[in-house]
Amino acid sequence: MKPRRRNTPAYTFMAWASFSACSIIFGISVFNADWALMEKGLYVVLFLWMISACFTLQKVVRDNAEDEYDYPKVREEHETKTSRLSE
Repeated sequence: MKPRRRNTPAYTFMAWASFSACSIIFGISVFNADWALMEKGLYVVLFLWMISACFTLQKVVRDNAEDEYDYPKVREEHETKTSRLSE
């Protein structure tokens, strides 16, 4: 059985194009702002941190959804153990 692709090439392109456009527009905006260099650096670092957090959050949400779909029995057992511990 051949594994199916989750996303079409068009959707993948759209995601990367949107990400690239947002990054470029942010970079141009920060470059043209009348702020001190320290403030520009802070915004660039916070933007990079936000990107990293977005990728991490997306992966965690996707993995949790896959686990609930693929292993519903494991989830039920975990909930049972957790409820026993809280009593």
